[in-house]
Amino acid sequence: VNLRALTSWVGIARLLAVVLSCLTFSLVASTGHFEGPYGTWCMFTWCFCFAVTLLVLLLELLELYPLLPLSWDDFTSAFSMLAALMVFTSSVVFPATFISSPCSGSLCARQAVATAASCLCFLAYAVEVSLTRAKPGDISSFLSTVPGLLKVFEAYVACLIFSLLDEYNRESGLMWCVAVYSICFIFTLLIIIFTIGRCLTYIPCPLEKVLVGYNFLALLMYLTAMVLWPLYSFRGRSRPDPCHTDCWWNKHLGVTFLTIFNLIAYLVDLVYSTRMVFFRAP
Repeated sequence: VNLRALTSWVGIARLLAVVLSCLTFSLVASTGHFEGPYGTWCMFTWCFCFAVTLLVLLLELLELYPLLPLSWDDFTSAFSMLAALMVFTSSVVFPATFISSPCSGSLCARQAVATAASCLCFLAYAVEVSLTRAKPGDISSFLSTVPGLLKVFEAYVACLIFSLLDEYNRESGLMWCVAVYSICFIFTLLIIIFTIGRCLTYIPCPLEKVLVGYNFLALLMYLTAMVLWPLYSFRGRSRPDPCHTDCWWNKHLGVTFLTIFNLIAYLVDLVYSTRMVFFRAP
């Protein structure tokens, strides 16, 4: 038994994440008010993060993780980053969707406490990400470096984009943007999976330089999507009145902002990857 898995700063952050995620989904479940796709997504997020974090703690406590055929450090780094992003999204979506104004009574109190617990859970995962992030110059665990964490961010933002896509078959420009999102997501996801599965060493080419080239191409592709998506989405079309949550205008505006976020992520990824590959300290 490795008690340090629970007493280290990383272990404490994981324990807090387990307790807070359990508290959050328990409170929301007690309200019975989490219907629809947004409520289902939030409940899945809290339950998924609770289950996987508890499993990580048990495997490290019993020192069973070396038996798994994967890179443990890469897996835990990628999961903590993914969990932080998922819980942050749920912490925003849940109160915006289910807490109405004016808010009073037992139902509102439980929803408010659940929202606060979800925000604290996000902070716990964010602390874990900062504690496990690789030091400058250390590339032994790729997904714990800044480019590796950005890969998880890029894949997650692409998933959010897919959840908002609709009415893109009418314009060739919009179809090109969807192709950009899909191609970049697939390649980024493969990089994450191959890294966790220790398969990158079997690729017969200088992998670091390939990743730099991929980041450059992805940056160019997202640059075209950043221009074409709003151009073809809003050209000759005004915002409907009223425009509810599922309104096409709101969804297309969300895709526009998420495209910009991923463009910035690929730019930062390219800068860090280039520095790691071509400007290594002696």
